[in-house]
Amino acid sequence: MQDLVLIGAGGFGREVAWLVSNINRVKETWNLIGFIDNNSALKGETINGIPVLGGVEWFGTREANISVVSTIGNAKTRRKSISELSRFSYINYVTLIDPSVVMSEWVDIGEGSIICAGSILTVNITLGTHVIVNLDCTIGHDAVIGDYSTLYPSVNLSGNTLVNNNVELGTGSQVIQGITIEEGTIVGAGAVVVRDLPANCTAVGSPAKPIKFN
Repeated sequence: MQDLVLIGAGGFGREVAWLVSNINRVKETWNLIGFIDNNSALKGETINGIPVLGGVEWFGTREANISVVSTIGNAKTRRKSISELSRFSYINYVTLIDPSVVMSEWVDIGEGSIICAGSILTVNITLGTHVIVNLDCTIGHDAVIGDYSTLYPSVNLSGNTLVNNNVELGTGSQVIQGITIEEGTIVGAGAVVVRDLPANCTAVGSPAKPIKFN
């Protein structure tokens, strides 16, 4: 079994710990040794039976290789958390996929990504690095999802879509076929995206329209 730590002890971190236990029930793969969280008040606490080891400085006490996944849902914060770890050469970013995921062999997934229970990925799909696909999402053929992007629960992403880096698709949002969503954009919960969306905006509604630029 490989030693594993999760970056972030929040709600999604606890869900990913459950995902890890699901993997281990099928095949013993991960020795989950704890959470890393920069909230100093959590250091030494135990959350759902898993210790909070401390903040990023904990990696300075480690010499052997260690597997890591960031479980921070916000795309920009997750990217920052990974950047903080760049000085530690012995960190290996791994991908976690719940055993219940239905996925073809024609899916390319970058390091550090997480695919949660109940999701379906069809064919010729590309996921970048440190992508989160939350519970019960569907991703259609030839979709491309950029680095650090997040699909919150029950997102439906149709075929031939392009989701650029650092995008967040809110819970229950739908993106029709052939749509491009540019970098840094946030799509609100329940939105229906029927037209391309520009970079760094927040878009809501049905059809989804930008309401502000970030």
